[in-house]
Amino acid sequence: MAYQRPKGTNDILPGESEKWQTIEQTARKLFNQYQFHEIRTPIFEHIEVISRSVGDTTDIVTKEMYDFHDKGDRHITLRPEGTAPIVRSFVENKLFGPEHQKPYKVYYMGPMFRYERPQKGRLRQFHQIGVEVFGSDNPATDVETMAMALQFFRELGIKDLRLVINSLGDQETRTAYRQALIDYLTPFKEQLSADSNRRLLENPLRVLDSKDERDKAVVAGAPSILDYLSETAQKHFEAVTKMLDALNIAYEIDSNMVRGLDYYTHTIFEIMSDDSKMGAQSTICAGGRYNQLVAELGGPETAGFGFAMGFERLLMILEAQGITLAAQKPLNAYVVSLGEATNIEALQIVQSIRQAGFSAERDVMNRKAKAQFKTADKLNAQLVLTIGETELANGVVNVKNLATRVEKAYPLTQIQTQFETVYQEMMHTEKE
Repeated sequence: MAYQRPKGTNDILPGESEKWQTIEQTARKLFNQYQFHEIRTPIFEHIEVISRSVGDTTDIVTKEMYDFHDKGDRHITLRPEGTAPIVRSFVENKLFGPEHQKPYKVYYMGPMFRYERPQKGRLRQFHQIGVEVFGSDNPATDVETMAMALQFFRELGIKDLRLVINSLGDQETRTAYRQALIDYLTPFKEQLSADSNRRLLENPLRVLDSKDERDKAVVAGAPSILDYLSETAQKHFEAVTKMLDALNIAYEIDSNMVRGLDYYTHTIFEIMSDDSKMGAQSTICAGGRYNQLVAELGGPETAGFGFAMGFERLLMILEAQGITLAAQKPLNAYVVSLGEATNIEALQIVQSIRQAGFSAERDVMNRKAKAQFKTADKLNAQLVLTIGETELANGVVNVKNLATRVEKAYPLTQIQTQFETVYQEMMHTEKE
C-alpha cells in the first residue's frame, strides 16, 4: 500500500521550498527594520486559550478546530491562528512588565490548523506570517503596521492591491450597534440561514460575515457601524484615516467588514488582490486592533494591534502575477572525481571548500566524466574542479570557470587551504 499525505495538507518539496525561504527572508528583513522580533509559540494550546480569545460563536471554534483530549485528559487544540497563543505567551511571561520595551513588537511564522473543506488557497494545515504590537493605543501604530504589510507586498513585486478598512469601535459602540443590528435583522429571521439565526442571539455581528447568499441579501441593507461609533472610537478612526492620507496610502472604507474573530476593536483592515485569477481568495492579509484581549486572558489592560497573511495565498498571487522569486545562491564549485583512488581527496576538497564559506557539491555515484560535467552544468556551478588519478599523482587539481571556459591547474594543497584566493582569481578571468 502506498501511503498518502492527510487531506488538506501539502508536501513542500525542494524547488518550491526555496520560494518559501525567499518570502521568509523578505519578511524577516523588513520586520527587523520596523523593530519587530521573532516569537515562537507551541503548535498546540489548551482549548480555552483559543475559545476565550477567538470567541465561542465563531466558525473556528464551533466547526473548524482540531481538538482532542491528551493522555492526561487535558483538552488540547492545534492552533487555528497565531494571535491568541501570542497573547497567552505575553501574559504568561509577563512581557507587559516595566523591564520590557514598549510597545512590545513581535512577529511569527508557522503552520496553523483548521478542519475545513480543502480548496485552492485554503488548506487544513496552512501557514501564516503575522505580527503583533502590544502597549500602544496610538492610531499611528495601526497605520505604520498596515504600511509595513503593504511595503512587504511591494518588496515581493505584488501589484493591484487594495487596502480596505473599517472600525468596530469600543465597548460602548458595540453595545449600541448590537441592539441596532438585532432590531434590523429580527424581522428577517425567516429568510436568514440556520447559522445566522443562532448568531443573531449569540453575536449578531457574526451575521455580517456570513457567506450564505440569502444572508448577504439581508445584510446589504443593515445599518452601518460607523453611524454608532462612540466619540472616542470616532476620534480614533478619524486619526487613522488622516494618517493614511498623510502617508499617501490609498484606502477604502467598508462598513460591513467585521473579520471572523471576536477579539477585534477599533480599526480592522484587509489587503485584497484585484487579480481575477485569485477568485474567492482575494484577501491576502488581514488584521486589526484588539484592546481587550490581553485582559481577557488574565493580563493587565493592554492595547494590541496585529495582522496575519497566508503563505499559500501569497504563492498563489505571485504565480498569478508571473512573479519569479530570486533564486538561491549559486553553487560555487562542483568537484569531479575520476577513479576509485581519488575518493578521499575529493571528499577533502569538497569539505575544505565548504569550510571556507563556499557552496560545493561532488559526485558520489562513481559516474563517468561526461555525466559529472553534465550535472555540474545542470546545477549552474560556477567552477568545476577535476581530480583524476593523473592529477592526484601530480598533486594538482584542474579548475574550470564554466562561464568563461578558462582552465587552470592549481596545487591540491592550495585548493584545500586557500580556496578563496583560487575562487577570486578564477571568477575574474576574461573569456578566452
